Amino acid sequence: MEVLEKGAKGRFIGDFPMGLGGKTVKKNIMLVLEYDGTRYDGWQKQGNTENTIQAKIEAVLLKWNKSPIEVHGSGRTDAGVHARRQTANFHVDQELCPLSGMAMEYLNRYLPEDIRVVEEREVPKRFHSRLSADRKTYAYYVETSDKKQVFERKYVYGLGQDLNLEAMEQAAGYLVGQHDFKSFCANRKIKKSTVRRLDSIEIKRDGTKVVIIYTGNGFLYHMARILTGTLLEVGLGKRRPEDMEKILNEKDRKAAGITAPPEGLFLMNVEYDWDKILRTERE
Repeated sequence: MEVLEKGAKGRFIGDFPMGLGGKTVKKNIMLVLEYDGTRYDGWQKQGNTENTIQAKIEAVLLKWNKSPIEVHGSGRTDAGVHARRQTANFHVDQELCPLSGMAMEYLNRYLPEDIRVVEEREVPKRFHSRLSADRKTYAYYVETSDKKQVFERKYVYGLGQDLNLEAMEQAAGYLVGQHDFKSFCANRKIKKSTVRRLDSIEIKRDGTKVVIIYTGNGFLYHMARILTGTLLEVGLGKRRPEDMEKILNEKDRKAAGITAPPEGLFLMNVEYDWDKILRTERE
């Protein structure tokens, strides 16, 4: 078995032999994708539009396979949200894809220029991009100068006001850890658990831009954007850092801040615990 090491736990990806204990017909292929979400209606395919990332990928796979292939993404990025390392997986006949890299080559040949496959790996049969994910990292970019740079305008939120980063960092301290983030979820009818774990929130300056980086075990609908909108209100002096504790306890979307616009948000990385995935496959 060949494993390609990439450093820390959850950050390495392997080429795994299929058919543990016998020959299999299907291969499970994982893709790492980057895309500019500006002109798309989000990741997930929808009944009223074909203009989604998932739909574009499945359309190319249909052309390749001559029959539909369902693609599973690690998460549903919203309309206008971008990705640097989104992961997805699908099952395909081994005869169609006998060699590593064939799917990536075909997809990159026919996908639009604003969607690109950057990695392809064969993974265990039970692997699922979303269900197997260990952690995700999102980054949100805010421009504090009075006007966005022309060539960055689609990839940063033009706030146009300076921010108190010290107050924002204090507020972030209340949010890190395992909490019920119902106040930071746009789906008010959600019935599943809204408890999530935020491992870190990093806030830093990059010239006139402020970057907020979130890493956690999962994100609710619009959660990263609502967290950002709330932290920006703290940075503007509209809320106090200690208000975060009350917002969490309220468990009410109305208690939190605005939903920051989508263009500043990037899905940066998805991590997997491959040791655990391999143990599960062998059981």
